[in-house]
Amino acid sequence: MKKWIISLWLLIPALVLAYHYGPGQRGLMIDEASLMVAAANHYTLQKDWPKTIELCEKTLETLPEDEVQLRRRVVLEKAKAQLMASQLPQARNALITLMDEIALDSKESDTFKDDVRQSLANSEFYMTWLMRLEGLPRSEWQPHVESARQHFKYLAEGRVQGDQSEKAIQHRKDLESTVRLARMDLTELQGLPLPSQ
Repeated sequence: MKKWIISLWLLIPALVLAYHYGPGQRGLMIDEASLMVAAANHYTLQKDWPKTIELCEKTLETLPEDEVQLRRRVVLEKAKAQLMASQLPQARNALITLMDEIALDSKESDTFKDDVRQSLANSEFYMTWLMRLEGLPRSEWQPHVESARQHFKYLAEGRVQGDQSEKAIQHRKDLESTVRLARMDLTELQGLPLPSQ
Protein backbone atom coordinates (compact mmCIF):
# COMPACT_ATOMS: atom_id res chain seq x y z
CA MET A 1 0.00 0.00 0.00
CA LYS A 2 2.84 2.38 0.88
CA LYS A 3 4.50 1.76 -2.48
CA TRP A 4 1.28 2.57 -4.25
CA ILE A 5 0.87 5.89 -2.37
CA ILE A 6 4.53 6.80 -2.91
CA SER A 7 4.20 6.03 -6.62
CA LEU A 8 1.14 8.27 -6.88
CA TRP A 9 2.89 11.01 -4.91
CA LEU A 10 5.90 10.90 -7.24
CA LEU A 11 3.62 10.92 -10.28
CA ILE A 12 2.05 14.27 -9.34
CA PRO A 13 5.10 16.39 -10.34
CA ALA A 14 5.25 14.54 -13.66
CA LEU A 15 1.58 15.34 -14.31
CA VAL A 16 2.10 18.99 -13.36
CA LEU A 17 5.08 19.23 -15.71
CA ALA A 18 3.14 17.53 -18.50
CA TYR A 19 0.31 20.03 -18.07
CA HIS A 20 2.71 22.97 -17.86
CA TYR A 21 4.53 22.08 -21.07
CA GLY A 22 1.36 20.93 -22.84
CA PRO A 23 -1.98 22.72 -22.46
CA GLY A 24 -0.54 25.10 -19.88
CA GLN A 25 1.53 26.82 -22.57
CA ARG A 26 -1.67 28.12 -24.14
CA GLY A 27 -2.67 29.69 -20.84
CA LEU A 28 0.76 31.28 -20.49
CA MET A 29 0.52 32.70 -24.01
CA ILE A 30 -2.91 34.19 -23.29
CA ASP A 31 -1.68 35.63 -19.98
CA GLU A 32 1.30 37.21 -21.71
CA ALA A 33 -0.93 38.61 -24.45
CA SER A 34 -3.29 40.04 -21.81
CA LEU A 35 -0.38 41.86 -20.17
CA MET A 36 0.67 43.30 -23.54
CA VAL A 37 -2.91 44.43 -24.26
CA ALA A 38 -3.00 46.20 -20.89
CA ALA A 39 0.32 47.89 -21.69
CA ALA A 40 -0.98 48.88 -25.15
CA ASN A 41 -4.05 50.42 -23.50
CA HIS A 42 -1.75 52.39 -21.22
CA TYR A 43 0.21 53.74 -24.21
CA THR A 44 -3.05 54.52 -26.02
CA LEU A 45 -4.11 56.70 -23.09
CA GLN A 46 -0.66 58.35 -23.24
CA LYS A 47 -1.15 58.83 -27.01
CA ASP A 48 2.13 57.05 -27.70
CA TRP A 49 0.96 55.55 -30.99
CA PRO A 50 4.24 53.89 -32.11
CA LYS A 51 4.52 52.03 -28.80
CA THR A 52 0.85 51.01 -29.00
CA ILE A 53 1.38 49.65 -32.52
CA GLU A 54 4.51 47.77 -31.42
CA LEU A 55 2.73 46.13 -28.48
CA CYS A 56 -0.26 45.18 -30.65
CA GLU A 57 2.09 43.51 -33.13
CA LYS A 58 3.81 41.59 -30.32
CA THR A 59 0.42 40.57 -28.95
CA LEU A 60 -0.65 39.22 -32.34
CA GLU A 61 2.58 37.20 -32.51
CA THR A 62 1.96 35.79 -29.03
CA LEU A 63 -1.75 34.95 -29.25
CA PRO A 64 -2.76 31.48 -30.38
CA GLU A 65 -4.35 31.41 -33.85
CA ASP A 66 -7.63 30.04 -32.49
CA GLU A 67 -8.18 33.07 -30.22
CA VAL A 68 -10.07 34.69 -33.11
CA GLN A 69 -12.15 37.29 -31.28
CA LEU A 70 -9.28 38.55 -29.15
CA ARG A 71 -7.02 38.71 -32.21
CA ARG A 72 -9.68 40.78 -34.02
CA ARG A 73 -9.86 43.25 -31.15
CA VAL A 74 -6.10 43.67 -31.14
CA VAL A 75 -6.09 44.19 -34.92
CA LEU A 76 -8.73 46.91 -34.50
CA GLU A 77 -6.77 48.67 -31.76
CA LYS A 78 -3.61 48.48 -33.87
CA ALA A 79 -5.45 49.98 -36.86
CA LYS A 80 -6.83 52.80 -34.71
CA ALA A 81 -3.31 53.55 -33.46
CA GLN A 82 -2.04 53.48 -37.06
CA LEU A 83 -4.69 56.03 -38.02
CA MET A 84 -3.41 58.32 -35.30
CA ALA A 85 0.24 57.66 -36.22
CA SER A 86 -0.21 58.76 -39.86
CA GLN A 87 -0.13 55.20 -41.19
CA LEU A 88 -3.41 55.61 -43.03
CA PRO A 89 -2.91 53.10 -45.90
CA GLN A 90 -1.82 50.29 -43.55
CA ALA A 91 -4.70 50.99 -41.17
CA ARG A 92 -7.22 51.09 -44.01
CA ASN A 93 -6.01 47.78 -45.46
CA ALA A 94 -6.17 46.10 -42.05
CA LEU A 95 -9.68 47.46 -41.46
CA ILE A 96 -10.93 46.30 -44.86
CA THR A 97 -9.61 42.80 -44.16
CA LEU A 98 -11.15 42.83 -40.69
CA MET A 99 -14.51 44.09 -41.99
CA ASP A 100 -14.61 41.33 -44.61
CA GLU A 101 -13.76 38.77 -41.92
CA ILE A 102 -16.46 39.80 -39.46
CA ALA A 103 -19.24 40.72 -41.89
CA LEU A 104 -20.80 37.27 -41.92
CA ASP A 105 -19.69 36.10 -38.48
CA SER A 106 -22.84 35.74 -36.37
CA LYS A 107 -20.74 35.16 -33.23
CA GLU A 108 -19.27 38.67 -33.40
CA SER A 109 -21.10 41.38 -31.47
CA ASP A 110 -22.90 44.18 -33.29
CA THR A 111 -21.05 46.72 -31.15
CA PHE A 112 -17.69 45.43 -32.33
CA LYS A 113 -18.87 45.35 -35.96
CA ASP A 114 -20.01 48.98 -35.65
CA ASP A 115 -16.67 49.96 -34.12
CA VAL A 116 -14.80 48.38 -37.05
CA ARG A 117 -17.20 50.00 -39.53
CA GLN A 118 -16.70 53.43 -37.97
CA SER A 119 -12.91 53.08 -38.02
CA LEU A 120 -13.02 51.98 -41.66
CA ALA A 121 -15.31 54.88 -42.56
CA ASN A 122 -12.93 57.30 -40.81
CA SER A 123 -9.98 55.89 -42.74
CA GLU A 124 -11.85 56.25 -46.05
CA PHE A 125 -12.85 59.82 -45.14
CA TYR A 126 -9.26 60.86 -44.37
CA MET A 127 -7.98 59.01 -47.42
CA THR A 128 -10.41 60.99 -49.59
CA TRP A 129 -9.40 64.26 -47.96
CA LEU A 130 -5.72 63.63 -48.63
CA MET A 131 -6.31 62.40 -52.19
CA ARG A 132 -8.31 65.52 -52.96
CA LEU A 133 -5.60 67.77 -51.51
CA GLU A 134 -3.05 65.97 -53.70
CA GLY A 135 -5.18 66.95 -56.70
CA LEU A 136 -6.01 63.41 -57.79
CA PRO A 137 -8.87 63.07 -60.27
CA ARG A 138 -12.40 62.37 -59.07
CA SER A 139 -12.25 58.82 -60.47
CA GLU A 140 -9.54 57.96 -57.91
CA TRP A 141 -11.02 59.48 -54.75
CA GLN A 142 -14.72 58.91 -55.50
CA PRO A 143 -14.74 55.21 -54.46
CA HIS A 144 -13.22 56.14 -51.07
CA VAL A 145 -15.70 58.90 -50.29
CA GLU A 146 -18.57 56.68 -51.42
CA SER A 147 -17.37 53.88 -49.16
CA ALA A 148 -17.13 56.30 -46.22
CA ARG A 149 -20.61 57.65 -47.00
CA GLN A 150 -22.15 54.18 -47.10
CA HIS A 151 -20.53 53.13 -43.82
CA PHE A 152 -21.52 56.35 -42.06
CA LYS A 153 -25.05 56.05 -43.45
CA TYR A 154 -25.34 52.51 -42.10
CA LEU A 155 -24.15 53.70 -38.69
CA ALA A 156 -26.36 56.81 -38.76
CA GLU A 157 -29.47 54.77 -39.50
CA GLY A 158 -28.52 52.62 -36.53
CA ARG A 159 -30.10 49.54 -35.12
CA VAL A 160 -32.71 51.56 -33.22
CA GLN A 161 -34.76 53.98 -35.30
CA GLY A 162 -34.92 57.47 -33.83
CA ASP A 163 -31.85 56.90 -31.64
CA GLN A 164 -30.81 60.25 -30.18
CA SER A 165 -27.77 59.07 -28.27
CA GLU A 166 -24.54 61.02 -28.51
CA LYS A 167 -23.04 58.30 -30.70
CA ALA A 168 -25.99 58.33 -33.13
CA ILE A 169 -25.82 62.11 -33.42
CA GLN A 170 -22.08 61.89 -34.13
CA HIS A 171 -22.71 59.30 -36.87
CA ARG A 172 -25.16 61.68 -38.55
CA LYS A 173 -22.62 64.52 -38.35
CA ASP A 174 -19.96 62.25 -39.86
CA LEU A 175 -22.34 61.39 -42.70
CA GLU A 176 -23.02 65.08 -43.37
CA SER A 177 -19.26 65.81 -43.35
CA THR A 178 -18.65 63.04 -45.86
CA VAL A 179 -21.34 64.34 -48.21
CA ARG A 180 -19.90 67.86 -47.91
CA LEU A 181 -16.41 66.54 -48.63
CA ALA A 182 -17.63 64.92 -51.84
CA ARG A 183 -19.39 68.11 -53.00
CA MET A 184 -16.80 70.63 -51.85
CA ASP A 185 -14.77 72.57 -54.36
CA LEU A 186 -11.01 71.97 -54.15
CA THR A 187 -10.30 75.63 -53.34
CA GLU A 188 -12.72 75.43 -50.39
CA LEU A 189 -11.05 72.24 -49.22
CA GLN A 190 -7.58 73.75 -49.39
CA GLY A 191 -8.72 76.60 -47.14
CA LEU A 192 -9.80 74.24 -44.37
CA PRO A 193 -7.53 72.81 -41.68
CA LEU A 194 -6.83 69.09 -41.86
CA PRO A 195 -9.42 67.17 -39.88
CA SER A 196 -8.38 65.37 -36.73
CA GLN A 197 -9.73 62.27 -35.03
